[in-house]
Amino acid sequence: MALTLLSRRAAARSLQSSSCVSVRAFSTPVNDTFSAVSPSNAPPPPPDSSNVLRDAVWATAPRHDWSRDEIRALYNMPLMELAFQSATLHRRFHRAAAIQMCTLMSIKTGGCSEDCSYCAQSSRYATGLAATKMSPVATVLEAARIAKTNGSTRFCMGAAWRDMRGRKTSLKNVKAMVEGIRGMDMEVCVTLGMIDQAQADDLASAGLTAYNHNLDTSREHYPSVISTRSYDERLQTLAHVRQAGINVCSGGILGLGEKPEDHVGLLHTVATLPAHPESFPVNALVPIKGTPLGDKLPAGKRPIPFDAILRTIATARLVMPATIIRIAAGRTTMSEAEQILCFSAGANAVFTGEKMLTTEAVGWDEDRAMFERYGLVPMKSFERGGLRETKWADIKEATAAQGSASDRSAEAVAGA
Repeated sequence: MALTLLSRRAAARSLQSSSCVSVRAFSTPVNDTFSAVSPSNAPPPPPDSSNVLRDAVWATAPRHDWSRDEIRALYNMPLMELAFQSATLHRRFHRAAAIQMCTLMSIKTGGCSEDCSYCAQSSRYATGLAATKMSPVATVLEAARIAKTNGSTRFCMGAAWRDMRGRKTSLKNVKAMVEGIRGMDMEVCVTLGMIDQAQADDLASAGLTAYNHNLDTSREHYPSVISTRSYDERLQTLAHVRQAGINVCSGGILGLGEKPEDHVGLLHTVATLPAHPESFPVNALVPIKGTPLGDKLPAGKRPIPFDAILRTIATARLVMPATIIRIAAGRTTMSEAEQILCFSAGANAVFTGEKMLTTEAVGWDEDRAMFERYGLVPMKSFERGGLRETKWADIKEATAAQGSASDRSAEAVAGA
């Protein structure tokens, strides 16, 4: 009797589990169904995140054939595990304590004809920002010297205009700035809007280290943010920069009203470029009153939750292991603890100094104090990521050689 009752209960439980799907209310959904998927027209299963993760963490070089499904599988992992694994990979390709200190200067502010819905420098919006002419070369070089004195190793310059057409004098001045800053043994980056191949080659001849041209968001979400410049035009500028032999700096802005899938889309685009960006800035929207996005956001509300920033940084590290990942705009809204979590998960660059382009920056003194507290050090000029592993046999050989050298030194001292 008891055996029959148990059999009936087991059968009822089996029937119940095969007819419903239980999904826990976690930030990352967990499907608890154990029944097989049976329909003949069922979609292909998503990639096994454990296999994707394993392949990413044990990579020995960047790969450029990521599928969007693979990146989505990584992005949607439980955040603690994602951040731990990205930290593991980060330490295989970078000095964990080294943070690149970059200073950004606006060399020509406001008056831009573009309609980027987040930007205070657009002439289409009443933000109270006055347009200026280009800064003199001497003024820019003095600002670079101050940045270097304060520990910055990369100096970045931004000009608010759509492109460089008809700006021969401006290009000549920018080249003089680039040459002067390279003469200080600093890296130098510019963002000047769209450029053609001849202009990219011209900048390369001046010694430009990197050219910044952000994609901002996914291809799908992009039209809701900007209408005056296409996504493909941005990609074309990046192609000109690569062709000229200049490092590509390209990232995104989080908090533009996008969905998590747009973070996946942005990462998929940059991770499948012919070469990964040398640096990937992660910006959090800084709402500016007078801009469409700034006016839309309720006062006091954070444009993007911190976990989305951390998740984007960690995923970027896994799919682009050698790239420098920069915490850019919006860092002033992060607590020190949040910044440290980002560094641990794979971010290894910041903007520091008196100001960003038109918004506040974390100052040099604050960053020095934070570095001191957490054992961080400024990254050296021109330091890049690359596989840092050494085989155990090589380590033993190097240790033995070092020991032999020490013995010979000791014998020489004893014999003297």
